[in-house]
Amino acid sequence: MITIHDKTFSPFISRDDIENRIAELAAQINSDYEGRSPLFIVVLNGAFLFASELVKNIPLSCEITFVRLSSYTATESTGKVRQIIGLEEKLTNRDVIIIEDIVDTGLTMHQLLLQIHALKPLSVEIATLLHKPEAIKKPVDLRYVGFEIPNRFVVGYGLDYDGVGRNLNALYVLPE
Repeated sequence: MITIHDKTFSPFISRDDIENRIAELAAQINSDYEGRSPLFIVVLNGAFLFASELVKNIPLSCEITFVRLSSYTATESTGKVRQIIGLEEKLTNRDVIIIEDIVDTGLTMHQLLLQIHALKPLSVEIATLLHKPEAIKKPVDLRYVGFEIPNRFVVGYGLDYDGVGRNLNALYVLPE
């Protein structure tokens, strides 16, 4: 159990389970993109740990860039996406892999996909550490999914509760 601000969280997914699953996702990406040079677009802040572990396992020639989008306040999605830091790389005829920490409502990812597709990439795929199928409001096609989880609030491994908890090396869940 860990306490962050006013909430106590229980262990959910261990560091070893996360790192093993990320290695499996990397192997799949390596196979799918053999002989190609993808551009990884990491969604900050939450995806930084997942992205770091993922790309360490990808020996392909690639580039990495970052965008920052937000739709959360405390433990709830606001349903409104704000772009904070924009994308500056040219995407025309590039293979793009978006790296996200969690896809729950799909609203953030839908907004990002609209912006990316407007830049005419060759292909766009999504790699997410976590997916909450029960929370989806805007369906998106997820090619690489670490774990499907129930519609519960989680922290750790890049995910936060009001800015705290990103540094935890495992995932913790808010009890029901």
